[in-house]
Amino acid sequence: MLTETTTSPRPSGSLWLAVRDFLRYKLPHSIGLDRAIAFTVLGRVVQGLGSVGSVLLIVHFLSAAEQGYYYALWSLVALQAVFELGFSFVILQVAAHERAHLEFHPDGTITGSETAHFRLASLLQRAVRWYSIAAVAMGIVLMIGGARFFSLHQQPQAPNIWIVPLRVTVLACAVTFSIGPVLSFLEGCGQVAQVARMRFFQSTVSVALSWTAMLTHHGLFSPAMVLLGQGFVASLLLVSRRKLLLPLLRMHVAKMGISWRREVWPFQWKIAISWLCDYFIFQLFTPVLFAFRGPEEAGKMGLSMSVVMQLSAMMLAWMTTKAAPFGSLIAKKDTPELDRMFFRSLRQSISLFVGAAALVLMGVLAAPYVLPKISRRIEDWPIFLLLLLTALSSHVVQSEAIYLRAHKCEPFLVQSVVIALCTAASVVVFAKTSGAWGVSLAYFAVLGVAGVISATAIFRNKRSQWAQAEI
Repeated sequence: MLTETTTSPRPSGSLWLAVRDFLRYKLPHSIGLDRAIAFTVLGRVVQGLGSVGSVLLIVHFLSAAEQGYYYALWSLVALQAVFELGFSFVILQVAAHERAHLEFHPDGTITGSETAHFRLASLLQRAVRWYSIAAVAMGIVLMIGGARFFSLHQQPQAPNIWIVPLRVTVLACAVTFSIGPVLSFLEGCGQVAQVARMRFFQSTVSVALSWTAMLTHHGLFSPAMVLLGQGFVASLLLVSRRKLLLPLLRMHVAKMGISWRREVWPFQWKIAISWLCDYFIFQLFTPVLFAFRGPEEAGKMGLSMSVVMQLSAMMLAWMTTKAAPFGSLIAKKDTPELDRMFFRSLRQSISLFVGAAALVLMGVLAAPYVLPKISRRIEDWPIFLLLLLTALSSHVVQSEAIYLRAHKCEPFLVQSVVIALCTAASVVVFAKTSGAWGVSLAYFAVLGVAGVISATAIFRNKRSQWAQAEI
């Protein structure tokens, strides 16, 4: 009897250990979940839950017209891509290539190649100067341009409610914009997990501040509160990394730094154009619908695109967290490991994307029966399906772009311009004639079909050229 009592718990104990090991080791390994991805996904989950909560608060506290203003403000914030010009990605990749020849220590000191050390310092110094100037220019342009846009299209039932929210949002946008390059620099230096952890806390603080604005009947200030929360948390990270950053900022590089005109500019100007094209591909819907169809229809599209973009950003974490490691592997000429990491991450992210998109679509289908008030504020399921399919295709394109751009080149320049022009033209035409349905269908045809076919052809061609060059 004693023997039976002593041995009987073992199967359940073994089962628990097996389950624990599966959840802690095997599952994360099978889906490629490392610390950087985990924090990035957690941050996106918080943002997603925050978006769900925001939807409920928007429906409760904002009118249909105010909802249109809310998403139009976010589209205005997205214009920072015009001033950012893809510089953050360039900073990340240049830092990652130099990092391959350096060793970073916990006390902030750097050892290794002296040349790479000087080049790293010059990169940070130039990035801080450029973004400081660009932040001021962006603030002036967004303030004047935003005021002009809203004054021309403001609604009689909600006049002038945008003035103060616009001013605070632009100020907050300038603050977070000026901090962005240093975060990209830290990621390029190998601190991907640390930056991802910071972004998780950014999401948490931003959601709390955004909800507070809604609950206190200041919903149009929510975009500003999100940006201010992001800026505050990012500042805390920069203070904690001051022993690394301040010596680099103070270092006198003289002629030992990077030659921007010869080494970086040929890559940067192409990235800048592609980055600008992304605004017309992803952010043009809401302001165009706002102008041609009114704030209510713009609000529905804005809310639907917000859900889809949150999902896309979450799944792209499998790739964005690999951008710096890709660059370092390229600097070391370790192509086999580069390809293994890329294709494994691509397969994992696509599988997860399909499953998550199916859940979102099921939620949209169930919304009229479970949450009818919310269902009236989002697009119908056929439009949502088109948006999800387009997002999946875009995920493949963006993944391929991360791989190719890690080589410090931009082969998608012409493709990006053509897709952006076609998207912008179709959005303007169909927004006038067919509204959200026509815009979504054109979006899928241009980006979801033509975009992924052309991008994949470029991707395969470039990899083939590089493979032949290595022989």
